Amino acid sequence: MTTHYAVERGELGSHPLEKIRWRVPKPAIAVDPRVVANPQQARDLLDAVSYVGGYRRARGRRLVGFFAGMYYAGLRPEEAVAVALPDCHLPRTGWGRLVLHRTLPQAGKRWTDTGKFHDERGLKNRPRGETRVVPLPPHLVTMWRDHVATFGTADDGRLFFTEQGRIITYTTYNRVWHETRALALPPVLGSTPLTKRPYDLRHSALSTWLCAGADPAEVAQRAGNSVEVLLSRYAKCLYDRQSINNQRIEGLLSAYDQPPEPDEQDED
Repeated sequence: MTTHYAVERGELGSHPLEKIRWRVPKPAIAVDPRVVANPQQARDLLDAVSYVGGYRRARGRRLVGFFAGMYYAGLRPEEAVAVALPDCHLPRTGWGRLVLHRTLPQAGKRWTDTGKFHDERGLKNRPRGETRVVPLPPHLVTMWRDHVATFGTADDGRLFFTEQGRIITYTTYNRVWHETRALALPPVLGSTPLTKRPYDLRHSALSTWLCAGADPAEVAQRAGNSVEVLLSRYAKCLYDRQSINNQRIEGLLSAYDQPPEPDEQDED
């Protein structure tokens, strides 16, 4: 007799499993540490972006701040595309902040309600209308201030847009990034997975924060992840942190390898 049939016959008052809401969790895919750029490599890549394309059309220069937001603030591409000046606090000195409340993921005209390439949505894995405050380091604040002074903003306040004021598409920024890698990386690195995708800048940011010893809870809050997902995804990228801890352990053990100093009374 099945459980549902037993309920129908009155043998059971209710299905015993109806109150269970557990679902099989999605496995977190670990980030390949080979895609993670160190700070010097990231700076070289961001410098190279400005050299992509002609100066007048500014294909690369328009996207320097876009890619910088992914590295210095850990933004997802759909979050960086949606950054608008009214949501930013960009002081002349010190740290700034960004209040994220929307994303503009690219779905294609056939799959959006408006018939445009991008849909306006809330933050990933959060109820619509919820916000996330992201601290902006001083270097990024300066870059964004310079960007606004040079290019202004789109009609809706967005910082990053095409020459015609349209939303930047994946094809556009991915092509620029492909050319950037060719300019910035030596051949021995250009053939590796190092920052092969623009999204790898976010991976580099979060890995750097964790390796610097930042509180995982704070890193997760800034990145819009749970602590569990954060640590499971970036566990393989913590080799720098492991090296530091290895040095500390080795130093402690080495201190006990030396013979003890003779006691003064024993010398007498």
